[in-house]
Amino acid sequence: MVGAVMKSRDDIAEYNYHLLRNALSSFSKNLEELSLEEHEQVARQASQSYEMENLVLQTEEARSVMVSPARLDEAVAEIRARYQSDQEFDQDLDGNGLDRKVLRNALYRELVFDSVMQLIGSKAADINELDIHLFYEMHHERFEQQETRKASHILVTVNEDFAENSAQVARQRIDEISDKLGQRSNRFGRFASRHSECPTAMDNGKLGEVKRGQLFPELDQCLFSLAENEISPVIQSEMGFHILWCEKIRPARRVPLSLASDKIREILQQRRQRNCQKTWLKDLKQQLADGQG
Repeated sequence: MVGAVMKSRDDIAEYNYHLLRNALSSFSKNLEELSLEEHEQVARQASQSYEMENLVLQTEEARSVMVSPARLDEAVAEIRARYQSDQEFDQDLDGNGLDRKVLRNALYRELVFDSVMQLIGSKAADINELDIHLFYEMHHERFEQQETRKASHILVTVNEDFAENSAQVARQRIDEISDKLGQRSNRFGRFASRHSECPTAMDNGKLGEVKRGQLFPELDQCLFSLAENEISPVIQSEMGFHILWCEKIRPARRVPLSLASDKIREILQQRRQRNCQKTWLKDLKQQLADGQG
């Protein structure tokens, strides 16, 4: 067990919980499913998280935290709900070196740890308007919204196994639709619902708001060359033949600070809280080292 000092069977069982938690978070696997290399990585992570948890649980802040039996019952129930039966639940716990008592105790420790870290994080200084403005000015690229186009299409598929959908017949059909439709965009939805062989026909052919790169290359290139309210000529893709309607163009723009402010505040507050927690943990480790020196 890398770096972890075990003192009792309870310590080993609680460490096993950290092993399992890190195995699931890193690889979505139980311990027995891990490769040797994966197990070594999980063991290193578990040793670090277990030792950090032990360190935090010895603080005055941890002794002031109260976890209600109801909250603990809820945490256990959340895990139990992942299994179809009590038997499957107990077998999985046993296979990972745990039982219900150990799980309950491990979850209690985890809840106390999380509460302490939230308490420490809450001591971080508040974010002011200058902080928000500076972040916005230094990270313009994070607030750029690319051009989108509100589009609809009509599709006639090609399937050489059926005579009515051979490439020649499909092309003839789409050409007839295109000729009748022309540039009368007010009729596009009606034509799509009547003639399109795409599921979007149920919604008048609507593709919704489209960004560059979302459609087949041929369609993408055509759509982003159309003017607003323009209907395309016939385009061929691997699916068949299409007619596109560019209903509306939403140009690329930068989200204004007034709309980005709340998100920036959240980002900065979380960053400041993490830094506050890291500093507190670093001081704890230093105090421990000084006490052992």
